[in-house]
Amino acid sequence: MDIDVLREPSRKLIGAAMASEVGYKRLGWLCDRIGARLSGSPALDAAISWAVSELKADGFDSVKAERVWVPRWVRGKESAHLLSPVKRPLSMLGLGGSVGGDVRAEVLVVSSFDELTARAREARGKIVCFNVPFTSYGATVRYRSTGASEAAKVGGVAALVRSVGPTSLRTPHTGVMHYAENLPKIPTAAITIEDAELLARCQARGEKPVVHLKMGARTLKDSPSANVFADFKGRERPEEIVLLGGHLD
Repeated sequence: MDIDVLREPSRKLIGAAMASEVGYKRLGWLCDRIGARLSGSPALDAAISWAVSELKADGFDSVKAERVWVPRWVRGKESAHLLSPVKRPLSMLGLGGSVGGDVRAEVLVVSSFDELTARAREARGKIVCFNVPFTSYGATVRYRSTGASEAAKVGGVAALVRSVGPTSLRTPHTGVMHYAENLPKIPTAAITIEDAELLARCQARGEKPVVHLKMGARTLKDSPSANVFADFKGRERPEEIVLLGGHLD
């Protein structure tokens, strides 16, 4: 298909969306009234019910919630504190899928996987902090998704990941992570850009930052949930399909 034929219809759709407050108002309701919607949580169930009612009110030809089973991870109580060379709390959020733990250890700050490999002997018994500046989401998010296993590979006891994003107002940015099957599972959390830079400055001055990381995270049995489907048949080519997808979780 010639992509140019899609430019004008796309422009009209984007223009209509940008001129409307419907999407913004719905996002506000979803965030303000329902809140965090972790996979398998009661809040996600509430969001699914809300989405079904909204789509039905919009007049779609069919709306259904198709039952699925989803992972259930619970964050629990969590905290991170810098103990040395100064004492202060660190803003953090456990990464989805992380194990829990109570770790008090010196921190090794690295700026890439290559640097971690080069300093592997220094990492044993330490909390590895990946202070990786944001370039693009695809390039930088791998430190969040696989950083814990890379740290465990060289003997790290926990991992901290600089939030994946270009800016921060002391806001940690969490997300999912994955463990390699043949390596120890160590607790891992996102910290803010500001706190990652703080730890890096301490290390650059020759200081040995020590952090106490406590995470009550745990993974429960898979839970029932649903995917929401809504179908609106076109007037001119009802047999053709345009598929749009998004996250409620």
